[in-house]
Amino acid sequence: MSLRILVTGATGQVGWQLQRTLAPLGEVIAWTRSQVNFDIPEQVADGLKQISPDVVVNAAAYTAVDKAESDPETAQTVNAAAPGRIAEELARTGGLLIHYSTDYVFDGSKTAPYQEDDATNPLNVYGKSKLAGEQQIAASGCRHIILRTSWVYDIRGKNFLRTVLRLAREKTELRMVADQHGAPTWARAIAEATPHVVAQCFKAGPNSPHGTFHLSAAGQTTWAGFAQQILEEYESLAEWPADTGEWGAPLLAKRVVPIPTSEFLTPAQRPANSVLSNEKLALAFGLRLPDWKIQLRLALQDAVR
Repeated sequence: MSLRILVTGATGQVGWQLQRTLAPLGEVIAWTRSQVNFDIPEQVADGLKQISPDVVVNAAAYTAVDKAESDPETAQTVNAAAPGRIAEELARTGGLLIHYSTDYVFDGSKTAPYQEDDATNPLNVYGKSKLAGEQQIAASGCRHIILRTSWVYDIRGKNFLRTVLRLAREKTELRMVADQHGAPTWARAIAEATPHVVAQCFKAGPNSPHGTFHLSAAGQTTWAGFAQQILEEYESLAEWPADTGEWGAPLLAKRVVPIPTSEFLTPAQRPANSVLSNEKLALAFGLRLPDWKIQLRLALQDAVR
């Protein structure tokens, strides 16, 4: 199998990892924002026509959840209109689209893990724009796999993991929301699962699985629980030789104080329950991501190697 694969959002958390994990499947072409501006969907479509990829793995997105509340037009363009144009072009050429979406398409009112066919009802502009992207892709008629994931982090980029460690060097205790539930998912785990999905889609041909699937870590926690686990895992690796000061510096904070959402108001409302069921993905592709605690430990070990 030798495919021509286009990865968008190449400097993002997932996009950066994808360039390595997809390489065994063929030629990987990486797009950054400086090369192709997703604020201009027609520029994206023109770029696709020049490359003619077999697969587009779309990791580009407007992910500033709170900023989107005051910038809905850009969020809608990047998260819906641009993916829609990609899907239209691939419908014309017969290519496959792998697109990442979010747990924020749900309102969080369900007490059990969300399944793919549960009713969507996003609470914020970001979630609405991502849902619109899903809908435009489905309406295009292209071969597609939409992978909804949750609480994505990595050892690079701007994310909760690095924010917690930064704050823990500045404060003696951290106050974190304890009534929002989800599954923290390492960007590398997402990137390592993706080529398996792509390969199976091409091996199965016209009968390959398609549609929307959930791809998130096993287990669940709260933001407070995630932060506490970060502190504990970091301390357990304190004796490892770190390559940089960022991953070797001591922490002041040793504990996390749980607080309700009402004490940490943000411009964008978040769902109380973001836990996703991954059963459909397991049945279709034989894929299950490790528990979120295992992923976190591996991520931090990777950081200090």
